[in-house]
Amino acid sequence: MAEAAEVGGPPGARVTVDARGAVSGEPVRPGSYGDRVVAVEPGGVEFIPAGDRHGRPLHLAWTWTSPNLEFATIFLGVLAVGVFRLPFWEAVAALVLGNALGALSHGLLSARGPRHGVPQMVLSRVGFGYWGNVLPAGLNAVAAGIGWFAVNSVSGAFALSALTGLPALAALVIVVLVQVLVAFFGHNLVQAFERYAVIFLAVVFLAVTVVVLGKAQPGAPADPVPGGFLLVVAATFGYTAGWNPYAADYTRYLPADTDPRRTGWSAGLGIFASCTVLEIVGAASVTAGALSSENPVGAFTALLPGWLAALTLSAIMLGAVSANVLNIYSGAISFLTLGIRTSLAFRRALVAIGFGAVGFLLAWAGLTGASHKYESFLLVIAYWIAPWLGVTFADIWLRRGQPVAHLFYDTGHRNWAGPVAMLVGIAVSVPLFSNQTAFTGVVAAHFPGLGDVVCLVGFGVAAAVYAALFRLARAGSAGARDGSGGAGDGSAGAGDGSAGAGDGSAGAGDGSAGAGDGFGGAGDGSAGAGDGSAGARDGSPIAD
Repeated sequence: MAEAAEVGGPPGARVTVDARGAVSGEPVRPGSYGDRVVAVEPGGVEFIPAGDRHGRPLHLAWTWTSPNLEFATIFLGVLAVGVFRLPFWEAVAALVLGNALGALSHGLLSARGPRHGVPQMVLSRVGFGYWGNVLPAGLNAVAAGIGWFAVNSVSGAFALSALTGLPALAALVIVVLVQVLVAFFGHNLVQAFERYAVIFLAVVFLAVTVVVLGKAQPGAPADPVPGGFLLVVAATFGYTAGWNPYAADYTRYLPADTDPRRTGWSAGLGIFASCTVLEIVGAASVTAGALSSENPVGAFTALLPGWLAALTLSAIMLGAVSANVLNIYSGAISFLTLGIRTSLAFRRALVAIGFGAVGFLLAWAGLTGASHKYESFLLVIAYWIAPWLGVTFADIWLRRGQPVAHLFYDTGHRNWAGPVAMLVGIAVSVPLFSNQTAFTGVVAAHFPGLGDVVCLVGFGVAAAVYAALFRLARAGSAGARDGSGGAGDGSAGAGDGSAGAGDGSAGAGDGSAGAGDGFGGAGDGSAGAGDGSAGARDGSPIAD
């Protein structure tokens, strides 16, 4: 163990960083996993040790391209022209803007994964406190593991049904089983699946793009609904930002010294390019005459020659699976981040099966009236994600340059400013500015041309409230601490016995002040033990 005294914490605190890169009291994922593909990923939401780190930032390009090469993405463009009735070029502008905003935030969050080595919802504990983080983690568990899973399963089932003639329910069962199987094995199989799926998906959808754009009538007359442009921006942002709470889940296995800029650009561009192209194709398809609320997949493929239609249906099904293996995987991680205590060695894998079962039931109910349910779901998703992002980015800014790793698993870490700011952001934005069929806010009802700006208002209000309460909450938390909060995560208890190891000061600091502490290889002689990764977590790598 490499040790530093009185670094990064209160006076008298002693902090350790071992050869695996973990700070004192930080639970380490148990078992041996490495880069094996056909192996069940052990553990749950613990820190990823240096020996299991692998991959390159470029790999994120296909990780975030494959899951968006699916019909749910195309259908968002269909909504822009077919439901919100925007002119084609205005729809393109709205789609690009919404995707750009969601991809930007996704890239910024993804960049934090390698240096911290923990899932996104564990990182979220810094701004919300250990137990306050139950709010966003719980919402994400439901949205990812159940909500998004159902949305994509429906589109995959429609494609398989149209391709094979199977009843929609039978097709849904097949699609769900494949998705759950891949997610059950975990991170490495998920990444490998996306890498190979993107080849087929990219080739097929490139051909589809050429055919559909060739038949499009971009100058077709339109009669936009009031506020249609901002409604499309909000729905598009909701779709792209729907991936944001997963961001670090797929970058935490990268080596700790991975360039954060390359990481962020690879993840952000993967989402932006894939979403933007297919959404524009969806918008163009409506101008070419493809619109159906009963079977939108069938209406879209009717524009294509028979051979390409068959390939497209296969690609739509594969794209739905590509998206949902991420949804189940991250949904299970968010669920375990709630603080669920279990000693099961493969707790994440078992939770994934549970989410698959519940998501199947919801998808079954969504086989009818998919168009309106999808529109509402996209808007509601952004309603909670935007305030969460407001708190998260405000916290990152306010804590810039400060150590944070000691807070990830500290059950005594309280930060009531986070959940309060998020709830205030939701409470102000939704009742006043929401604009959808089920509910129209007070301001939106009086000014329908405003569209739906809940995500913008929610983000701004939550960020402002958090900034105003930050110092007060931090002072109150420091005063309330009795030194007993650093015990760890609970869910990390099974495995290697190191989860609870440390000196009782896990909540006191993480030694990330770094300069001159010997972690980098000079100093006490033991800092260079292992593969040198201990040095990757001193100084800035664990500070924001």
